[in-house]
Amino acid sequence: MNLRLLTLALAAHALSASAAAQTPDLAAISRSAGTPDIPGLKMVWLAPWGDLAKAHPWRNIIVHQTEGPAGSARGGALAQSKNPTRRGVMVWVETDGTVYWAVGEHLVPTHGDGANRNDNRYIDNGSTYRQVVGSNSVGVEFAGNYPDVTRGPTDAQIAAWRILVKVLRARYGIPLDRVYAHNWIDYKDARYCEGCALAKMAREWGE
Repeated sequence: MNLRLLTLALAAHALSASAAAQTPDLAAISRSAGTPDIPGLKMVWLAPWGDLAKAHPWRNIIVHQTEGPAGSARGGALAQSKNPTRRGVMVWVETDGTVYWAVGEHLVPTHGDGANRNDNRYIDNGSTYRQVVGSNSVGVEFAGNYPDVTRGPTDAQIAAWRILVKVLRARYGIPLDRVYAHNWIDYKDARYCEGCALAKMAREWGE
């Protein structure tokens, strides 16, 4: 009996070790430079990662949704890459889950509306009002809610976001409670809550 238990224990340990070996170390990947392969993400690098010590001090993540049609993330990312400080974001996510890293992490695109929401409608805005702005927040844009702005993200976008948000948080040391929907911090389009479902998912997924 003891030999059988020992055999089972060794087999379980071997399986656990095998699973651990196959699990990508996103924390280690997030500290790298260049254009790393990130398991689970189809990443198009328009701007490679540089020396992390020279990256802008990002403190928050703001989730956006654009009214562009399916396929528009690539065009938006290319335009952003050519003019990094135009109104837009650093990272774009297509409806098929493709992620475009458009802007060098030491540059600051123009996004957000100045954190003008102070009504506590979605979250307590005491710590966000006039504080969670484009200059200190990584902007992530999800394309494809045209012509129906209430259309939610695709399954492929959600799957990509599950990995992407972990990478962003690990790379820049951003706490989970600093992942925000655009609508949570700014007065936005009254027809829908921009980025709310995605930001809520990220917080519910946890660490």
